[in-house]
Amino acid sequence: MELVNGTPYQTGYTIATRPDGRELLVVLVKGTFIIPEAGMPVVLAEDQVPLVETDVFTGDPGFSAPLYENEFAPSKPSCDVLLVGSAYAPHGQPTKRVHVSLQVDGWTKSFEVVGHRVWQSSLGQLGPSEPEPFVTVPISYNNAFGGVDRLGKVEAEYTYFLENPVGLGYCESMDIELLEGQSLPNTEEIDAPITTTYRKYRPMSFGVIGRSWQQRIKYAGTYDTTWLEQKFPFLPDDFQNNYFLSAPEDQQITYIKGKEQVRMTNLTSDGLRTFDLPTISDPCTFFFKDGRERRIRGVVDTFMLEPDLGRFSLTSRISLPLQRSHHEISRVIVGQTKPERVHVDGAVEEYWGKPYYKSLSDLIAAHRARPPRQ
Repeated sequence: MELVNGTPYQTGYTIATRPDGRELLVVLVKGTFIIPEAGMPVVLAEDQVPLVETDVFTGDPGFSAPLYENEFAPSKPSCDVLLVGSAYAPHGQPTKRVHVSLQVDGWTKSFEVVGHRVWQSSLGQLGPSEPEPFVTVPISYNNAFGGVDRLGKVEAEYTYFLENPVGLGYCESMDIELLEGQSLPNTEEIDAPITTTYRKYRPMSFGVIGRSWQQRIKYAGTYDTTWLEQKFPFLPDDFQNNYFLSAPEDQQITYIKGKEQVRMTNLTSDGLRTFDLPTISDPCTFFFKDGRERRIRGVVDTFMLEPDLGRFSLTSRISLPLQRSHHEISRVIVGQTKPERVHVDGAVEEYWGKPYYKSLSDLIAAHRARPPRQ
């Protein structure tokens, strides 16, 4: 099967299988754009970020927060809104605490980011130390509430905070000597500050949640003897596509259409950044070997913001159920391409292929010359 890309974006495809065993042809289109300065329009990034083919972590896999997740999921029932970045002190002046917020049209998520602090004792009671001033602090599940309680235990006795096993602050011990000097999380809910050692708090971040974390694993289905005997190697009947959503549930929104307003507060050095999202709606045309054609537009189900890098990406997905297998498809064209007249065995035929440019700068110039897609 040939995949022809008639867009300035990154494209790719994979073959997936539904729980009932039916194959899916999944085509992805990923566009990367520059986060504009105030009053400036959104423009296409010169360097288009490739589709992620394998999970990427901030440190050792399984022992650190996921950074990016394999984008070739069969489908997503909602749109993931994700952000990899940092909190910034207003006006670049050191502060001990800052309110961060991300908004996409009517959806919003906010929490507090706090400077480094530890548990300290006073009059026989444990409490958080005074936060250290900061100008910028990374936002990650690595420094959100969670982690593994290893204090005073051998490995077989370790306990894990299943909603975020890579974080900070989780401990079941009440031993002041063990807890003294232990680091606290840098993020917390606005109305639930971390004040005691015996409470479990909600991890606050904007990033990807792990595949095995409690929030996602509940959708993965049941892998028991019945599944092994009757369904293997296919997914169990109670598997839910929500499992493929990599954002926490409070960051899952309806599919992005374009023109939604994005508002970031204290997530960039200038304190506030707003812009409207562009539209990615290039059609995808499937050519079957029996002569049939089918044109489908994808849904934008992943919105990734990277303010520290000055960019964001939108990923559109099309999942086409197949009658038998992917071998029934001869060609897939993403976007609009112009037919080229070529000679085949003495006859003139039209070949639909993507345009070619002498250089990357010529490609960028050609697509920037298009009317803006709002």
